[in-house]
Amino acid sequence: MNQTQFNMLFSLYKIRDGKLSREDTVNRLRGTAGKADNVLKGLEEAGFTDSGYHITESGIAALEPFKVKNAVIMAAGMSTRFAPLSYEKPKALLKVKGEILIEREIRQLQEAGITDITVVVGYMKEKLFYLADKFDVSIVVNEDYYRYNNPSSLILVTDKMDNTYICSSDDYFVNNVFEQYVYRSYYAAVYAPGETDEYCLSTDRTGRITDVSIGGMNAWYMLGHVYFSRSFSKRFVRILKQEYDSPETRGQLWEKLYIRYISELPLYIRKYGDNEIKEFDSLEELRCFDKSYIENADSKVFTNICSALDCQESEISEIYPISTGLTNASFFFSCRGRKYVYRHPGVGTEAYINRKAEALAMNIAQELKLDNTFICMDENEGWKLSYYIDNARTMDYGNDEDVSKALALVRRLHTSGRSTPYSFNIRDEIRKFEETIARMGRSDFEDRTEMHDDIDRIYRLVDADDAGVCLCHCDCYDPNFLIDDSGNMNLIDWEYAGMADPATDIGTFLACSDYTMGKADETIAVYLQHTPGVEELRHYIAYGAILSYYWFVWALYQDSVGKTVGSYLYQWYRCTKAYSKRTLKLYRNEETPEGDE
Repeated sequence: MNQTQFNMLFSLYKIRDGKLSREDTVNRLRGTAGKADNVLKGLEEAGFTDSGYHITESGIAALEPFKVKNAVIMAAGMSTRFAPLSYEKPKALLKVKGEILIEREIRQLQEAGITDITVVVGYMKEKLFYLADKFDVSIVVNEDYYRYNNPSSLILVTDKMDNTYICSSDDYFVNNVFEQYVYRSYYAAVYAPGETDEYCLSTDRTGRITDVSIGGMNAWYMLGHVYFSRSFSKRFVRILKQEYDSPETRGQLWEKLYIRYISELPLYIRKYGDNEIKEFDSLEELRCFDKSYIENADSKVFTNICSALDCQESEISEIYPISTGLTNASFFFSCRGRKYVYRHPGVGTEAYINRKAEALAMNIAQELKLDNTFICMDENEGWKLSYYIDNARTMDYGNDEDVSKALALVRRLHTSGRSTPYSFNIRDEIRKFEETIARMGRSDFEDRTEMHDDIDRIYRLVDADDAGVCLCHCDCYDPNFLIDDSGNMNLIDWEYAGMADPATDIGTFLACSDYTMGKADETIAVYLQHTPGVEELRHYIAYGAILSYYWFVWALYQDSVGKTVGSYLYQWYRCTKAYSKRTLKLYRNEETPEGDE
């Protein structure tokens, strides 16, 4: 059956099903070009319709290969661009014009006769479990949602792929786009006048997609749902299973895999008007569509901001995420002509970050004028509000003036005489991460025992030095020293702050640099404001080893939960080795004069 025959037969089916007006539809079909009349006669001759253009049982059977079997809704992602609402709930649960996005989509599918629906969940999955009972859908849990892209959802439902709709949970369809019968595989598309950075489509004369480019001008681009035919599904599943173990495949959108195999995977464009499919990439876009979000976003984050700044939600604007770090997510916003940053604590960080200790240290930092960006913080929930610094840059390890300013701030903290009841015991912190990565199977590498034993030996040596403790930042490295246009420096992000050996801060400072041992000695001297003796020097170099190892096992933990730290992992490994070797020499009085290993 060709597409024209299918379209006409499906239209006649919809008349039977009460979805279309019989008189208007038949008149429209008969009123088309002569070729269409011939098609209608051909359907009658094939026994698919009777003389009055009523679809027959044979006609319904002819449609059967095109019947949609099921739908998969992908709802596992974190939607990090949709700050701050995505901090509190999956984007699928946003209420738009009175309806929850995913509920509206499920209802539209069911209204189209598609009742076999699978929802793949991940981020805040428990908030979506209710859908199973409310709508009789199947739930599949994607435990890899935070480390891989959406192929990690599709790989879980390959057994479902047949004549299947593949849907995003956050699309809003103004009218119901779903159909009970579909002729061929397609990707929905909307036209973008002017320049766009979306996935733009090129097609041949039949409408088959021949190329996809990221960005374009006056182009049709991918937006909305996708339909996989049975034959397309078989090919796609084979390729997905074949390629899934590749980091490239798991780390990118499934569309990237499709693009790589576009010649083997025939998808056709299905064009929609820009008012038919809506996808909200930011709260600002949602506010334009649903004005109720201007006054009330139903968000505790906004409640926090309004309380702290004594403002109305309507005064909060220009919202966009500025980072999704290893421990937190942050977003920028404007209010009454000032610029701010809201920091939201990452899920699971309560296991290794003491927010009460952080809040107390932040207030002290503000009083000491070490961090002039800080406004307020909730010690129970962990959120923080700060001023945004325009054109800020971070400390440059290669800039002696920057380094001198940074170490002066650290020294001011250490000599302030301020204290808190919270300690940062580096030995305990290391043990916690060692135990965690052992449980996760990440401690089985060649020299793990050697590194652990060296650090344990070094810790006993420095402990005997009895250097005392003071209030420390405990995360002193270049991104946490923020410099404004006037050259003023702030020491930000006090999450690990607590009472500790002052060498803790210098150890981290060295561990995160690319310094030679000679440069490390100079840096210690800058901090101390004098040239250290051997006993003083070895104590600080020892903490270079201890902190390098701490951040190494910390990074292994982060990596084990899908939060990669990039080149730092290897850097901290190498620094642990180098600083440990030199420390043990120094404590054995075997140091060479230059001390540069």
